[in-house]
Amino acid sequence: MEKATVVVVGGGATGLGILRDLSMRGVDTLLIEKKDLINGASSRYHGLLHSGGRYAVKDQEAAKECIEENKILRKIGQSCVEPCGGLFVRLDSDDPAYEADWVAGCQASGIDAQDISLEEAFRIEPRLSKHVVSAYLVPDAAIDGFRLAWQSVESAKRYGGRIKTYTKLSDIIVSNGTVTGIHVQNTLTGQVEEIACHILINAGGGWAGEIAQMAGLEVGVQPDKGTLLAFNQRISNHVVNRLHKSSDGDIFVPHGSITILGTTSMSIPSAEDTHTSREEVEKLLAIGEQTFENLRDYRILRAFAGSRPLYMPPGGASGRGASRGFAIVDHKSQDGLSGMVTIVGGKFTTHRLMAERMADLVCKKLGNNQPCRTAEEALVPQVSGEEKKKAHKLFPSFGTDLAATRLGPERFKRVVAAMEKNPEKREVLCECENVTRAEFEEIARESTSHILNDVRRRTRVGMGTCQANYCALRAASAFASCGHEEAAKDSIKQMKQFLEGRWKGIRPVMMGRSLKETEMTRGLYELVFNINGEEED
Repeated sequence: MEKATVVVVGGGATGLGILRDLSMRGVDTLLIEKKDLINGASSRYHGLLHSGGRYAVKDQEAAKECIEENKILRKIGQSCVEPCGGLFVRLDSDDPAYEADWVAGCQASGIDAQDISLEEAFRIEPRLSKHVVSAYLVPDAAIDGFRLAWQSVESAKRYGGRIKTYTKLSDIIVSNGTVTGIHVQNTLTGQVEEIACHILINAGGGWAGEIAQMAGLEVGVQPDKGTLLAFNQRISNHVVNRLHKSSDGDIFVPHGSITILGTTSMSIPSAEDTHTSREEVEKLLAIGEQTFENLRDYRILRAFAGSRPLYMPPGGASGRGASRGFAIVDHKSQDGLSGMVTIVGGKFTTHRLMAERMADLVCKKLGNNQPCRTAEEALVPQVSGEEKKKAHKLFPSFGTDLAATRLGPERFKRVVAAMEKNPEKREVLCECENVTRAEFEEIARESTSHILNDVRRRTRVGMGTCQANYCALRAASAFASCGHEEAAKDSIKQMKQFLEGRWKGIRPVMMGRSLKETEMTRGLYELVFNINGEEED
């Protein structure tokens, strides 16, 4: 039987932050996740590193938390953050009274909101609507959730932290009013095992209520679905927010070569519901084109949705009226059950702070007096400029920096060595994201890469502007050659699952150029490989 002092259930940003924090304090910690890491809200959002400006009027505490954590994540996760800056703009249709309240709120929260002229606003964002009447610069940024997740794992591993992906919690073991362990099932093999622990942390996000029920407890969690659109180019240079009361479709976030528009807010019965519809797409476009009038001229890559885990105390508000703050529930004091605590709510920007607060509570229970150090130590060391300069000749254009930020120094060295030894490893499998065969194989051979989509999330293969149209075949072939027996037996099945993940997001946006490209993809894979595009999880 496997043992750990603390078991964390849930591989989202908060769970991984807790794993890192506790491991750095010397606590033997194991994290389990039923799928691959951050398959829920932590990867299905707009990728905004909040300045806090969005909460400056409604929630001063959340705004202050955001600006402080913004500064910390820029420092400890440099390769995960694109410091593009943010711009809040008010249109002539927006309430001018809200602007005055917002300026005062930013000042009270410690957010640097710099008033700029319209001339300057149109100079830095020339595509803005001419209905913009005021603009403010704020320290927003874009952040890569996938990259930060795996870098958090690397940090935790340096201190003994462990993870088990594709491991589903099936039962919580309670003896004499105390949690003593759990039963889990490997979702790939079906194998069941018992894991003993002293403390169980429920960090299941939108699934936290279901996890609590396994122990006979109730935690108020309302899954709240948000739909987003990804466009095939940078529409804006900055994160652009509408300067009005938070609503649907009022944030544009540039990521690399694309832009994400979001989001909606819709209460749903299950966090598993990540489907999107044409109606949601049209709603976002109608609102978004108020800020960028030519929005429909840009090709939409895909629509996708995530589920926010909103904390719902008795009598609490729902939807956008619900707090974006977080709550920690000590089930010993609240329910009389020792050895179990739950954390729910919050947002990606404040995940490190949430983890610190949870780790403080757990360490107090364990008699551990080690201080939190997660705000001081970088997630991973940076690849040096000298190393990147030496490797530049081996990578495609712009590929060196991209590979360095995705891989970190140790993997980068191994990939460079492989490319120097064998020129065939320099082959580009994914032109959109500049992913070489050497990088792909480095990740594919790791013990946490069970299916092709696991490699996609870490390398971004297939996530660029062609949405795997050209690289799916190459990626499936490369994956099968990396020692994965099941993939080698049926690489077509792997390729189909890979493409289905892309097509799920393409279906709601099949119009104009997107429809033409989809027809080409269908012709290539359905007619040549008999892949028929039936949706599956």
